[in-house]
Amino acid sequence: MDRRRFLGTSAALAAAAGGAALVGTLGDALVSPATAADQPQVDRSAAIDAHVHVWTPDTQKYPLAPGYKKADMQPPSFTPEELLAHARPVGVGRIVLIQMSFYGFDNSYMLDAIRQYPGVFSGVAVIDEDDRPAETMRQLKPQGVRGFRILPGKRPAQTWLDGEGMAAMWKCGAEEGMAMCHLINPDSLPAVDRMCKRFPETPVVIDHFARIGVSGTINADDLKALCDLARHKQVKVKVSAFYALGKKKPPYTDLLPMIRQLLDAYGPERLMWATDCPYQVQDEHTYKASIELVRDHLKLSPGDRDWLLRKTAEQVFFT
Repeated sequence: MDRRRFLGTSAALAAAAGGAALVGTLGDALVSPATAADQPQVDRSAAIDAHVHVWTPDTQKYPLAPGYKKADMQPPSFTPEELLAHARPVGVGRIVLIQMSFYGFDNSYMLDAIRQYPGVFSGVAVIDEDDRPAETMRQLKPQGVRGFRILPGKRPAQTWLDGEGMAAMWKCGAEEGMAMCHLINPDSLPAVDRMCKRFPETPVVIDHFARIGVSGTINADDLKALCDLARHKQVKVKVSAFYALGKKKPPYTDLLPMIRQLLDAYGPERLMWATDCPYQVQDEHTYKASIELVRDHLKLSPGDRDWLLRKTAEQVFFT
């Protein structure tokens, strides 16, 4: 599976960022409430995967956003059931679902998955920042959404956060305890720094190390910029997407020095592990190899390991 699209420009979301809102509602539940109530109890001591995408080949019930076609869905299917078949055998009990770009602003499939598996999933939605974003954020919170994916798209890296809509989102995020989840390259970190100064109480999450290492090299200046962002106490970083960074080969131990430097800057309480499935389970990459990098190779104390594998994500996305 070629994941360059993910670590490139995320063209789908970029296109969505300039369009009209299709704010998702629960729609038709994937299962009846009775079936949902029969789900097994959630193990709250198990690991949490803080970043996964799901989608369905049923494009009649869940239409794709304008500009997308079924051929863009690779793999063709990655449902909650397919996801859990990877996650549960390695001890992952809860998962944060990230709205997939195929669906634009229509968060219905993600919300239905949250409803189908009570307590198992939390959500990061995509909304139109120019269409009453604070109102939309508050509508989505009771449906299990705890964060919002934001990205520059085609806007300049230095100014993409400067608009009124973004300010409204960051203000609401502080008021409601909902995170701004950044899919960015290192050149966007200065803009994030400015917004953190302006909205110091807004929870902030940086996805996938700010893509440091996508070129195959861990750039020291970029890593320093990410570490410097730790001066803002609400910023957290996802230790994730190992398949796409550095040498891009399991067991991914070439990424350990970067993770250790982030541990020094942020502490374990502000880092969270994630896979970025389904891309982490393509070709030679496996779910097991991703969690093993943190669980086994990083050589953490049990307490620090629990923060990276569970408690940080729990505080941000499951409270």
